[in-house]
Amino acid sequence: MAKGKDVRVTITLECTNCVRNNIKKESAGISRYITQKNRHNTPSRLELKKFCPYCYKHTIHGEIKK
Repeated sequence: MAKGKDVRVTITLECTNCVRNNIKKESAGISRYITQKNRHNTPSRLELKKFCPYCYKHTIHGEIKK
């Protein structure tokens, strides 16, 4: 049985603060989280407030393309 489009998809969340301030030398990288979302309930891009170990604070992490 072939599956169609999956309802639950795996997405990557990336820190929007680290991406904007990429010029900072003290930032060692970009914080990324992997999670799942339900395509029917949230068709738009997902944004969650998560802890960024490079910024040392809670920032908005937005969904990125793979």
